[in-house]
This record gives sequence, structure tokens and C-alpha cells, in this order.
Amino acid sequence: MPEERTIPDVRKSVTVAATPEHCFEVFTERPKDWWPPTHVLLKKQRAGLAFEPGAGGRYYEWDVEGNSIDWGKVLEWEPGRRLVMTWRIDANWQSIPDDERASRIEVDFIRVDERHTRVELAHVMLERHGEGAERIFQALDGPSPGETLERFAKAI
Repeated sequence: MPEERTIPDVRKSVTVAATPEHCFEVFTERPKDWWPPTHVLLKKQRAGLAFEPGAGGRYYEWDVEGNSIDWGKVLEWEPGRRLVMTWRIDANWQSIPDDERASRIEVDFIRVDERHTRVELAHVMLERHGEGAERIFQALDGPSPGETLERFAKAI
């Protein structure tokens, strides 16, 4: 039986001046305010991004012509605390149609004190991307907070 190679998780974090509840709200209700503009799966100009609330919901984008594409499915939805979702991307940064080869994104909202929250974002189970998993790891791995959380902190 061949040994499956495990790719390390990529973890980033940022501390912001807001409650965990507010951070969760901005993350899930205002993704257009923090989502990197270069992270697009559609061929036409993106018109919007949304999270469907609750486990089983999807998070997706749509273009100016009304076409939509899923980034993944929400696995855990705990307002003010935690969000876990699949990440349907292949090694060429193209959409994959289901969660069979999708890795996971885990976002934790941790109260530091009455006015601050530490937001931790982790890309986990990257080996699920198969042949290109190492390439995805190399692209994601870098100094914290990374582009996504840096944009999120500005949106707060």
C-alpha cells in the first residue's frame, strides 16, 4: 500500500479591534469587503460573493451575467466562534465540481479581551488536492497575516 504524503497546514492570524460576533458577521455577510479581487473562479467580471448561513450552505460568487460558481460548502457554522468550509480548487487554481478532492478552510474567532479578537485562518487537508498539493502549499505558505486576513482587518 503506497504511503500517502501529508502536506502541512497553512495557518495565518490577525488580531483586530472588534468582538468575535462582529468579526464573524463581517466575514460571512460582507465578503466583498475583504475577499482578494484576484481570487476569482468565473470568466466574466465578478458581481458578488455570498455565504449561505448554516452548515450545508455554500459560499459562492456570481458574475455580471448571473452565472455562479461555488467555492465550497459550509461544514461548521458557529456565529462568533468558528466557520469551517470546503475549498474546491485544483492545483491550477480552477474550480472543482464537488468536495471529493477539496481541502478545508477553518476560521476561528477567539476573544482576546473585551475589544479585541484574534482571527485564525487555516488551510488544512491540502493533500486532498492530489498531484498539485505541494504547489498549492507553496503558494499559500508565507508570512502572517497574508493577503486575505490583511484585507479582512482593514474591512473591520
